[in-house]
This record gives sequence, C-alpha cells and structure tokens, in this order.
Amino acid sequence: MDYQNLSRTVSHALRHEPWLYELELDDAGWVPLTALLAALRVERREWRDLGLADLLEMIARSEKKRHEIDGDRIRAFYGHSLPGKLSKQQSAPPAWLYHGTSPEVAELIQREGLRPMGRQYVHLSVDTETAMQVGGRKAAAPVLLKVDATAAYAAGAAFYHGNEMVWLADEVQAEFIMLQAK
Repeated sequence: MDYQNLSRTVSHALRHEPWLYELELDDAGWVPLTALLAALRVERREWRDLGLADLLEMIARSEKKRHEIDGDRIRAFYGHSLPGKLSKQQSAPPAWLYHGTSPEVAELIQREGLRPMGRQYVHLSVDTETAMQVGGRKAAAPVLLKVDATAAYAAGAAFYHGNEMVWLADEVQAEFIMLQAK
C-alpha cells in the first residue's frame, strides 16, 4: 500500500473537492468512514479492499498529522480550500444543474427521478465538467443528465446551496430531468 498516495487522495477528498467523491462534510468537516472508504474503493482498482486498518496505518505513518478518526467518522485537521461549509438553507437554484451517472442508472432516474439513495441529499453540479467527472467514477462512459432546476423549484422541490460547485436537493422528480446531448 502506498500510504503517501492514499494520504494525498484522502486530503483531496476531505479538504479540497469532496463533491468529486460525492462526500458531504458536516459543519466541522467530518464525514462517515463508510462513505470515504466507499469513495476510495471506487477511485482506484488497487484500493477495492481498502479498510479502516489502512486508514489508521496511513495516519500513523504520516509525519504531519493531517487527519483524525473519531468513532465512525474522519476529517482533515487543516488546509481546507473549500469556499465554505455546506449550507442546508433552502434557496433558489441556478436555472440548470447537472448530474453524471452510469447509463443504466440514468434510465432509472429518467423514469423515477433523482433520489438520495442512502445519502442525505441528491448531489447536483453547476457545470457539465464536474458532473461528468463524478459520473466517470460510476461508469467508463458516463451519461450527463440536465435538471431544469427553476421548474423543479417552482413545483416545490427543495434545493440547498452546497458550495460554488454543488447544489443539494431532497429529490428531483423525473419530469424535470432530461438526457443532455454530448
């Protein structure tokens, strides 16, 4: 195991771009260990069996103590470049938001809508590049979905400003989601 590389990736996920790993940090920067491990297992083939012991070893080997584990959660101590904390205040979203996913899941979403699927919120991107990067974690050839956020909001969907790259929603009905042409 390359613990230095693992530490760099964990730092990136917890300090800089958690939305790329579909992670939600709480107000103090904590994220569930299970969520981080699931994201890391998808990130690299050699990490498919990554476990808590590997994260503990990563922390123990680090010269600079960058991360801490408390019970069933982990966070980075410092160095966050995030524009702010994830806010849960409901607000009007931009006109269009995007969601990258696998072709199989895209078909289901177009029938049933976007739901959190075990998370607190649906993650939506403000740009197509970020959405495709997230979708690329789920499929070699991801599909881009375009959400008419203005219409969904007008119809009663709750949206929350996450940060400059991400919006969160409780759910989005299928009628407001369309396949984005490449």
